[in-house]
Amino acid sequence: MEDKRKPEVWLRGPLDGVPALLQPVAHALLQSREEINELMIGFPEELLWEKPTGMASPGFHLQHLAGVLDRLFTYARNEQLTQQQLAYLANEGKGGAELVTLLGNFNKQVDIAIKQLSETNEDTLTEMRGVGRAQIPSTVIGLMIHAAEHTMRHTGQLLVTVYWLKAGN
Repeated sequence: MEDKRKPEVWLRGPLDGVPALLQPVAHALLQSREEINELMIGFPEELLWEKPTGMASPGFHLQHLAGVLDRLFTYARNEQLTQQQLAYLANEGKGGAELVTLLGNFNKQVDIAIKQLSETNEDTLTEMRGVGRAQIPSTVIGLMIHAAEHTMRHTGQLLVTVYWLKAGN
């Protein structure tokens, strides 16, 4: 029987409009989005905020994924966080949001990040940016790569948590 699954995003070729040096960032974000959306099909709403063995809930991971992408790409634009972004951060993991809303927010944030990647001039990638109130130094490319790896890290954690919850452990 032939395997009908698509190859991973990075094996599908470059994304139009995204600079060559930022292709891995775009590929990771799109791969994460595909895996998360597939993973969450049919996930029981009543398990969304469960914290098995003290692990972060699926709801937290979904909230955090959208929030961290928003924050890191804000810093990459050399902007500081708004009051709205700080409020979102303070509420991550507190529950209440529904799965469809969390997935929608994450998908929207990936779209915004891909758009920003496509608008980023490669000549700016080594420019320094200040992160957070302490203005910890990072480069534009450092922020974008961290956004990609952090997203994939939480994707993996979400996968394990969702399988654990679905198995009833």
